Amino acid sequence: MPPLIVMIIILAALGLTAIVIVFQTLKSKGSKNKEGKTRVKDRDSILKEANKRLAANPKDTTALLSLADLSYNEGDYQKAMKSYSVLMDLSGLNSVMDESEINLRYGLSCMQCKNFNEAYKSLMIARTTKPNDFEVNAYLGKLEYLKKNYEKAHFYLKISLASQSDHGESQKYMGQSLYRMKRYREAVTFLKLTMINAPDDKESLFALARAYYEMGQHEMAIKIFTHLRPDPLWGPSAALYSGSINAKKKDLDLAIMDYEIGLKHREIKTELRLELMYRLAETNNQRGNMPAALDYLNQIASLNPGYKNVKELIGRYSELSSNYNLQVYMRAPSSEFIGLCRRITVEIFPNAKIKVNDVTVRQDSYVDILVEVKARKWEDVVLFRFNRTEGQVGELFVRDLYARSKEMHAGRGFCLTPGNFTTGATAFVEARLIDLVNKADLMKILQKVKNYN
Repeated sequence: MPPLIVMIIILAALGLTAIVIVFQTLKSKGSKNKEGKTRVKDRDSILKEANKRLAANPKDTTALLSLADLSYNEGDYQKAMKSYSVLMDLSGLNSVMDESEINLRYGLSCMQCKNFNEAYKSLMIARTTKPNDFEVNAYLGKLEYLKKNYEKAHFYLKISLASQSDHGESQKYMGQSLYRMKRYREAVTFLKLTMINAPDDKESLFALARAYYEMGQHEMAIKIFTHLRPDPLWGPSAALYSGSINAKKKDLDLAIMDYEIGLKHREIKTELRLELMYRLAETNNQRGNMPAALDYLNQIASLNPGYKNVKELIGRYSELSSNYNLQVYMRAPSSEFIGLCRRITVEIFPNAKIKVNDVTVRQDSYVDILVEVKARKWEDVVLFRFNRTEGQVGELFVRDLYARSKEMHAGRGFCLTPGNFTTGATAFVEARLIDLVNKADLMKILQKVKNYN
């Protein structure tokens, strides 16, 4: 076949294809326009017919139902709610009407209008004939959650999810309900699904982090809490939990940063603000920054003088800040603490020669130091126990010291504490060579010991 003829055939085919495409496009547009006009026409005809019937009979259930369904389908739930309300009153007069469906539609319209009490009543009525209906159970589950009836919410949501397992709102309220029921492992499953469907749902994200926190999965929790710290609503609480995790890990600088970020938020509840400042005081105290700790405590006292043990802490920290040796005794690392304790032994026996034979550290709560004491007219082996914890020291603690002194062949013992001794402890040492040094006596000794900072 000659090339010219082949070219003519190809061009003709392309032209025919273009004509078909244009025709189909015009036909499609015409169909859509026609469909749109049909919908408008149908809506107009529904309104015209319903109004005509209502003019003749204001209680015409067919007309009222047409208007109610039209409003519901168009999303005008306020109008739908009013129309279904009238129909509910008239449903007993017309056996043909689906009373259950009307109650359901009325309840769902009330839900959209946030009329939750009416919604609950209507949905409960609808459930008598539709116990397994997805919408009935989904919205009843949501309502029970909002009423903080988490067990009931779980019951209804379980039924709704059995019908439609990927329903995002049911997944959310199921996760939230399980979390509040302290069923954390189950809650995590639904809350994770919620975050897939609604990644901007900060409430569910915070609940997920809390669930991880309660399960002891702190690494997972702190990632989410750190992410939430800037959020205006959830940020302060997230910062509090993030700081708590870092404080437990002894990452005190990170904990302080978390708490400070929490306090930077403008909108923050007073109770949460007080707790963040309280944690900052505690953490700064652990770091040895006593002025900062006192500053936060004084801020708390100005807002709420009776908050927790703030008044007591202000007195204690003020005392610590004015006595460097007491700070070392209470807060310093073991090496510095032991150094101070050795100086205390010298202060107790100022005119004697002291030789340290043994030092035993007991989990940072106390230290035993065994020394040989040689004075001009006597010599002895003495066991010192330096307790670091405040509060009362009981008889069992002193009994243990006595047994330890016998084991170490010490002729005498000293027990020093920044707290006080119980009546039982005092009675135990009356006939034994053990001296008890309480806080008041310890403070006098520390005032005499030369600072070594």
